[in-house]
Amino acid sequence: MRIFFFNRIILVCVCFSLLLFGCDKEDPIVRDNPYNGKITAVFNPDKKYGKVTDVDGNVYKTIVIGNQTWMAENLRTTHFRNGESIPNITDSTEWATFATGIYCNYNNTTNVDTIATYGRLYNWYAAADSRNIAPEGWRVPDINDWNILIEYLGGDTIASDKLKEKGNLHWEDAYKSDNSSGFTALPTGQRDRSDGNFDQGVSFYSVWWSSSEYNETSAGFLFLFYFSSNVNKGINNKHNGYSIRCIKE
Repeated sequence: MRIFFFNRIILVCVCFSLLLFGCDKEDPIVRDNPYNGKITAVFNPDKKYGKVTDVDGNVYKTIVIGNQTWMAENLRTTHFRNGESIPNITDSTEWATFATGIYCNYNNTTNVDTIATYGRLYNWYAAADSRNIAPEGWRVPDINDWNILIEYLGGDTIASDKLKEKGNLHWEDAYKSDNSSGFTALPTGQRDRSDGNFDQGVSFYSVWWSSSEYNETSAGFLFLFYFSSNVNKGINNKHNGYSIRCIKE
């Protein structure tokens, strides 16, 4: 009888320990990250989203499109994968002088909801840095990755509608956008390399880096405009501040 009573005490203690320490398996940095759960993007309710976490503990929705898996949110990390900090450059004159990885928030905002929703802007050097800005098992897409996505969604002339968030909560005009891919593109604007100033692109267009380098000063990017079904690709100066979306390796 005593042995039975003793065993019951042990069992109760074990169960209490599991409740206290075992149930919350989420890393504290994930649980306490102020940006998680703050995004106001309208995701496609008919799609099943996964998730991935970066080195800062930011949790992002992910979406399978064809044979690719993409983040369904823009990157907002402030560290490379090895834990080294990415400098936050707020000064306009300074921004254009860096040939190493840097980031900023649009208009240097500190608003948690805005950063969580739109992500941060990075120069191309951050996107291409060997320390890796993407979470483990992910990478910054090259131009071929973008091309595969666009072709799967019907080509350059219609894919934009399938990529952009539906409605005009963030976009200036909903146009024909239906977010049928689940990609949930948002209009983030950019930071110009020539003077380091922010344009007025928020609500009008999305711009993302590709990891593909064109020459010493230029690299590939992707551009979506609010009043167009077209996907625009091209090259631009590496010092510009654009968004980053990551693709699973």
